[in-house]
Amino acid sequence: MTSGLWELVLKGVWVTIQLLVLGTLLATAVSFVVGIARTHRLWIVRFLAGFYTEVFRGTSALIMIFWVFFVLPITFGWQLVPLWAATLALGLTYGAYGSEIVRGALNAVDPAQREGGIALSFTPWQRMRLILLPQAVPEMIPPFSNLLVELLKGTALVSIIGMGDLAFSGNLVRLALQESAGVYTYVLLIYFVIAFLLTRGMRGLERKLKAGVGKGPGGATRAPEPVVVEAVR
Repeated sequence: MTSGLWELVLKGVWVTIQLLVLGTLLATAVSFVVGIARTHRLWIVRFLAGFYTEVFRGTSALIMIFWVFFVLPITFGWQLVPLWAATLALGLTYGAYGSEIVRGALNAVDPAQREGGIALSFTPWQRMRLILLPQAVPEMIPPFSNLLVELLKGTALVSIIGMGDLAFSGNLVRLALQESAGVYTYVLLIYFVIAFLLTRGMRGLERKLKAGVGKGPGGATRAPEPVVVEAVR
């Protein structure tokens, strides 16, 4: 390929990385807010969070991108630029999946830890911040790693609204060179490299977080003291 075509591909990689970072930030925020709400003591909060989760899990990410980009301006009278429309659609969609990861990890914490927090007169927020989240977050990392890879692959959907991401740029290069096999092989390899770096980074984060709560490789607990004891010292 010529230098101009390589530059086009690199611009596409940059757009994809921007979408990945912004979508991850939004999806993470949504995951924790909705996931924690799914464990709330008030039924109306649990109902609203569950309704959100079911709606966004049950709809296509591609159609959601179309809806945000084309229908939202008609409904509310303002138009989002493609980058923010795609970020909103992907973040809300994948955040719904992430909320189930958060809910499941919180519910998996030993009930004795919750009871210990209640016995120590911790408020619900203190129990969440000091007891539940420190133990649940390390267990969220592996499924969140898979979700990030899915989000990376989901960024290719934005090419349908004309965003110059990696998939869109690869298609332009294919049309310019009239060659499919070589170009799409390069595109696949680039996606693989980004996903590989993501998973390696998440594994390192998982090891660091598990070490922080006294867990070694494979989740084996090295420290005999429960986290609730550590939290009040």
